[in-house]
Amino acid sequence: MRGTPVGRADAFLGLPCTAPPVKDLRFAPPAPAIPWRGVRDASRQAPACLQFQPGGIRETQATSEDCLYLDLYRPQGTRRSAKLPVIVWVHGGGYTQGTGVIYGGQTLAERTGSVVVSINYRVGALGYLALEQLDAENPATGSGNWGLLDQVAALQWVKRNVDAFGGNARKVTIAGQSAGGSAVCTLLASPKAEGLFARASIQSAGCGLGERPLTTAHEEGSAFAEQAECTEAATQVSCLRSAWAPNLVAAFQTAGGAGPVVGTPTLPQGSTEAITDNQWNKVPVIVGAAAHEGKLFLSATPNITVADYESWLASYGDNADKVAARYPLGDYPSPFYAQDQAFGDSFLYCGSDRTADLLATKTRVYRYEFDDPQSPTLYGFQPAGIDMSSTHSAELAYLFDFTLGAAPVPRSSRRLADEGLLGSFAEDANPNQRGLPRWPRYRPSTHQTLVLRPDGPRVSSTISADHHCDFCADPDAPA
Repeated sequence: MRGTPVGRADAFLGLPCTAPPVKDLRFAPPAPAIPWRGVRDASRQAPACLQFQPGGIRETQATSEDCLYLDLYRPQGTRRSAKLPVIVWVHGGGYTQGTGVIYGGQTLAERTGSVVVSINYRVGALGYLALEQLDAENPATGSGNWGLLDQVAALQWVKRNVDAFGGNARKVTIAGQSAGGSAVCTLLASPKAEGLFARASIQSAGCGLGERPLTTAHEEGSAFAEQAECTEAATQVSCLRSAWAPNLVAAFQTAGGAGPVVGTPTLPQGSTEAITDNQWNKVPVIVGAAAHEGKLFLSATPNITVADYESWLASYGDNADKVAARYPLGDYPSPFYAQDQAFGDSFLYCGSDRTADLLATKTRVYRYEFDDPQSPTLYGFQPAGIDMSSTHSAELAYLFDFTLGAAPVPRSSRRLADEGLLGSFAEDANPNQRGLPRWPRYRPSTHQTLVLRPDGPRVSSTISADHHCDFCADPDAPA
């Protein structure tokens, strides 16, 4: 393969890790990549996978079903014998959108001395459709986890090939954020991923997020097939495989149904259950979240009124008054920020907290909180007059040459962007670096967490309490 220089890195772009998942390979496990003769041009990125929801890419981004490619970055001039640690990035997007191609790895590779790999996987119905007919067709994997199997195929490609690029196949770290973080959890739980990585990083997600039991997935799959006008049992799969792709996207808008499917050979147990039962791919883990996860999800309705907040609190039923007492309007500049914190803590932050607590009983865990008051948000998610700092996805621009950010990382925050803690963890499963405050091992008894701020990281033992995580887990517990 012939790559191209990008910044201070060598980039090898659009590398095929499987055959194109089209025609008979639609709704099927990934197949081996098609070989080629001679030198392959690796200077251009592949399309994003077909999107089933808007928001995960820019308007000009190309998409295609033929999308199972990866991008690889290494420090410029890396020799084949270098044995550098490897970071494999699994993108987020709610299992319905997003792409690896927006996570340029050139600066991360140069900063950390790592090989950085960013992957695509099928999303929406193409990634997660479950039907009984597909189960019967694929007894070794079951159905509903095509996207998870794509992730496994990418890791198998890395294991076979990364040494040739100067990487070390024995030092692979899988990392992901949001749905990518929950995908890391399913890779921890899947027997198909055994032996393919040595460390893991789970960002802004709790294990179990987005996972579906097989019975639910079958029901959603049947509803999707009906919306796609493929109702005859005998021809349902062939009908779906021959359907025009935009019709599948349209059917998904009504029926929905995406996320890893539990109760299959690919994912026998949910990730939390697998870890609890010690039926998982045990490795050291980094777990963390952003300080204000909820803002991103509320950005379309920034002018929330007191009445709106009170109406939203009513969704908590008998616990509404307790939530209001924990997140009183008087503590926040406007109702938007009160709802943001209450929603973000319950939906994401405290799920991450519970995952850290569980994993810390099984393996070495390091925990962080990202908190930069100047951080930009995602492209298209910046309402006028609203502070969107430190929300869901804000840290991505600090790790990658990220093309979906609303603005560049501010100059005052570049120190935080340059710390390279993930690279240290990828090297020896210990993120501590000389010249920085010690990052202690996380234990549920002490909650010691590294808070990442532009004026320098600090260790806190109070963030679980600050985010009311005991209350989020059990609102009826004594205050």
